[in-house]
Amino acid sequence: MLEQDLYPLLCKTLKEARLSAGLRQVDVAEKLGKPQSYVAKVESGERRIDLIETVVYCKSIGIDPRTLLDLVQQ
Repeated sequence: MLEQDLYPLLCKTLKEARLSAGLRQVDVAEKLGKPQSYVAKVESGERRIDLIETVVYCKSIGIDPRTLLDLVQQ
């Protein structure tokens, strides 16, 4: 799978994990100390996040970053 295919999968997986945790975008934004638009942009792929931001984002939605990587690699 190419990088351009993986990033949308990452965004989709983050969104699904947030929804599975019963969290709204605003809930995650509050945990991150960011505006809700930040979460919306991350989930839509409009804003890319680096590795450290991804780890922090995962923790805010209650998913182990390693689990996220496993999901994206499938």
